[in-house]
Amino acid sequence: MPAQAPLLWLSPLAAPSGVGLSPQEEQWCAALPAALQPRYRATRQQLRARLASLFAVPPATVPLHSPPAQPPRLEQGWGFVSISHSGEQLLLAWSPWAVGVDLERRDRVLQADLLAERFFPAQESEALLALPAEERRLAVLCSWVRKEAAIKWMGSSIAQDLRHWFWDATRQELSHLQQGLKPPSLCLESAGWFCGLVGEGAAAVQWGEHH
Repeated sequence: MPAQAPLLWLSPLAAPSGVGLSPQEEQWCAALPAALQPRYRATRQQLRARLASLFAVPPATVPLHSPPAQPPRLEQGWGFVSISHSGEQLLLAWSPWAVGVDLERRDRVLQADLLAERFFPAQESEALLALPAEERRLAVLCSWVRKEAAIKWMGSSIAQDLRHWFWDATRQELSHLQQGLKPPSLCLESAGWFCGLVGEGAAAVQWGEHH
């Protein structure tokens, strides 16, 4: 493995990568609606470029399997990857272990109380509703990115598992109330963005070059 800790890269979705898609990715891209093609192309090009640099191999040889609307996967022995995009910004992750990431603008306007009551466990939403409005908004956003990252980490879905993930801000612990999972998690702030990361080694995460 090129590193023994997760790596993150945060960059504009439109950042030039100088890398093309694989023939299979070109076919998948062409089959998408025209409005979705630029985003698919940009995310896969940047992911290939980051991985090629990390492993010091030609981009075309990176064994990446990344169909649209599915989590990207690498061949066994190459580690694990995760993608998140919000607006025109892209967050990529690589790790020796299973990993999930999520990205949200720090200044995103949202109805924090309604989100907490509808999607968060009761014990968490009660604590959030006791906070002042701005503190509550930021706390809900940080919890949200951890939980979305956790859902990607476990290969689940928001509809199936969001309400079962509980972020205990007092104990600084993320847990799945049904399955008992307690994966390491982080909510990092960078350049006005909240970056959620879940997976082994989260505490040792490093920013990749030119993030």
